[in-house]
Amino acid sequence: MEASPQIESFKDLKVWQHAMLLAERCYVATRGFPREELFGLTSQIRRAASSIAANVAEGHGRENTGSFIQFLRIAQGSLKELETHLILSQRIGILTTSDAPDLDQKCQDLRKMLRSLIRSLQDR
Repeated sequence: MEASPQIESFKDLKVWQHAMLLAERCYVATRGFPREELFGLTSQIRRAASSIAANVAEGHGRENTGSFIQFLRIAQGSLKELETHLILSQRIGILTTSDAPDLDQKCQDLRKMLRSLIRSLQDR
């Protein structure tokens, strides 16, 4: 059986890597939003998306399992906020139909990863 890779930094966490990819995709997707949404949905989506990875990193940096779990839960909240903004953007017709399914799938995948990591940390 192959040994798991050593986690030396939050950057080694797959959940952080996926959160960063989602944030990048959100930044790209919102480039096409109307200018009047710059301080509205564009800003909200970007802030929520970047907050997910930031909370994973901050929680990992606390070097305390309880704190890490709490920050992962905050990341889950940011993900739900992001999903809500993306749904609204789609409903009002500013999120393209080509971006929406990809972002939705990335959100679903990240939701599962966060839930799984929290459960594994709780079981320790």
